[in-house]
Amino acid sequence: MKKLLATVVLCCASTVTFAQAAAPQGISQQRMAQMEQQLQTRFANANATHDGKLTREQAAAMPMVARHFDEIDTQKAGYITLPQIEAFMQERAAAH
Repeated sequence: MKKLLATVVLCCASTVTFAQAAAPQGISQQRMAQMEQQLQTRFANANATHDGKLTREQAAAMPMVARHFDEIDTQKAGYITLPQIEAFMQERAAAH
């Protein structure tokens, strides 16, 4: 259940349109929007340099993102962005 909840929270990183389309049954669009906002806030808080990029060290503040850092960092740039997290979560949601 915790893994499912963590996946749902990270899914919220996507756009509102995606969040509404991918909302698991039983989770309202309002709740999905709240979870998306929470993820954006957590990303902003973790991004200490305010450059829109999370280093591996900064990503440690977001455990699920940190665990999948290498998968999210597809360009092997040493940092990840919110859109990259969104793309990763869209792929995971589509696979499940």
